[in-house]
Amino acid sequence: MADIIYTLEGGTYFNITNRCPCSCAFCIRKKADAVGSAKRLWFDEEPTFDEIKAAVDAYDFSAVDEAVFCGYGEPTNALDKLIRTAQYVKSIKPSIKLRLNTNGLSDLINGRATAKEICAVIDIISVSLNDPDSEQYDRITKNIYPGRAFDAMLQFTRDCVAEGNEVHMTVVDVIGEDNIEKSRRICEEIGARFIVRSFARGR
Repeated sequence: MADIIYTLEGGTYFNITNRCPCSCAFCIRKKADAVGSAKRLWFDEEPTFDEIKAAVDAYDFSAVDEAVFCGYGEPTNALDKLIRTAQYVKSIKPSIKLRLNTNGLSDLINGRATAKEICAVIDIISVSLNDPDSEQYDRITKNIYPGRAFDAMLQFTRDCVAEGNEVHMTVVDVIGEDNIEKSRRICEEIGARFIVRSFARGR
C-alpha cells in the first residue's frame, strides 16, 4: 500500500487517489514516485475509506493545525472519500483547518455542481488556474474535457467563493510574466487570493 498520509516541508498531506483527468506538463508526480516523507505515493489499488480511516487513526494529529488533500491524484476524483475523510478528521480534531488542492474540475468529474458539499467540510480551496487562456490551459493540462475544462474550473472557483470559504487560485512561475498578470486579473475578478508557485521547488 502506498502512503496515504505524508509530510512535506512541515505540512501534512492526504493522498487518497491517483486518478486525475489531467496530465499537466509540470505535474510534480512526473518527477518521482514520492515526495516529502512518503516512500511511495502510487497505489496498486485505490484505497478504501476504511483504509484511509485506519491511516488517520494511526497518525498523530495533536500538533497538526492544517492538513491538505493533495497527493498523487485529483482528490475530487474520489469525492465521497474526500468528504467522508474530512468529516472524520474534523470529528477527531474540530480545530484543524483542511485545505483542498484541486484542478477545479470536480463538477465535470462528478457530473454535478459540487462546491457546496465540498465547502461544507473543507476550509480552504486552492484551485490550479494554470493559464489565463482556455486553449493554452488545455495544452498545459492535457485534460480529458478540452474546450470545457477552463470555464468549468472558473465556475467551480466562483461557486466556492460564493460559499464564503477562503479560496486561492494558483499558477506556476514558468508561464511568463504576461500570463501571470492576466491570471492575477482573473483571480481578482473572481474574488480569490492569487498565488504564484515555484516550479523549481515543486510547490
